[in-house]
Amino acid sequence: MDNLKTRDQKLITSWLLIGTIMVFVQILLGGITRLTGSGLSITRWEIVMGAIPPLNEVEWNAAFNLYKETPQYKHINRGIELSEFKFIYFWEFTHRLWARTMGFVFIIPFLFFLFRRSLKKVVLWRLGLVILFASLAAVFGWIMVASGLIQRPWVNAYKLTIHLILGILLFMTMFFTWISQKGYARVSENKNLRNNLFWLLALVSLQIVFGGFVSGMKSALFYPTWPLMNGKWIPDVILNRSNWKLGSFLLYDQSGFMPALAQFIHRNLALLIAIITVIFSIKWFRIHGDKWRWITFTLLGIVVVQVSLGVLTLLGSIGSIPVLSGSMHQGVGILFITFIFYIYLITKQINNT
Repeated sequence: MDNLKTRDQKLITSWLLIGTIMVFVQILLGGITRLTGSGLSITRWEIVMGAIPPLNEVEWNAAFNLYKETPQYKHINRGIELSEFKFIYFWEFTHRLWARTMGFVFIIPFLFFLFRRSLKKVVLWRLGLVILFASLAAVFGWIMVASGLIQRPWVNAYKLTIHLILGILLFMTMFFTWISQKGYARVSENKNLRNNLFWLLALVSLQIVFGGFVSGMKSALFYPTWPLMNGKWIPDVILNRSNWKLGSFLLYDQSGFMPALAQFIHRNLALLIAIITVIFSIKWFRIHGDKWRWITFTLLGIVVVQVSLGVLTLLGSIGSIPVLSGSMHQGVGILFITFIFYIYLITKQINNT
């Protein structure tokens, strides 16, 4: 009986790891879907029948005709061929199909382990959060898509950001559930350095929010230069006091104010985070230079890669945002905040010495 319980716990650990990886892949697919302009290609939310793509030319033309009624087709993609429509349909369909696949991968083992009473109460509570975040992400995903099917040719940037945040919360909850099930070593840490870690985590969280704004507003297309924004540190549109009104924030696609402000904050917050991360890494190395030095090098490596990807994405955003560097920038950003969260988890506070 004990061997059976031990085997179940190992299976649960593997199941949670697979789920965590699948959520990460789903977020990457969402980024690719957004960068290829594919998110509005499927105009209906059909949970069951939507799992089946068009199977013949008649069905393809019917789906294409529905897309032709959208603002995106009328204002941006008018005149594209059916083959081009199939390309953007592929990414949105893959994004939705992967979400359905995750549902099956989650629910079937969940019911199995629940039936065997193998899930601990604390794991059940955490999986309850997983279900909550997954449900909210799905609902806001459709709300986001619906925002681009009526008047505007793109999804609403604020709704996109909420969808992204819910996806990341889902991923980090899965990660926390998995690593807690697996177990991890702890390291004693003084209060000051642990507080620094907390504020770094808060800043990176804020940075992700503005990353969502930048992505949804396609801010990189306005200022595809670095380190200055079209030759200026602060664009004139931000300095113009008349632009600081509610309408400029809400109707961001009718002026260049909010895209400029979002990118300005995103750029400079990235610089601040990079500096704080380097300082924290040096302090960490001095205290835990032997056993835990891999954390220092991993943290610094992620920062260098992330900043480089951000700059490459900016410089490549001439006419369109590069899909490869853009999606990698999003993916590494998620790994960055997850790694900081992991460091915070493994530290336990001790009194200052």
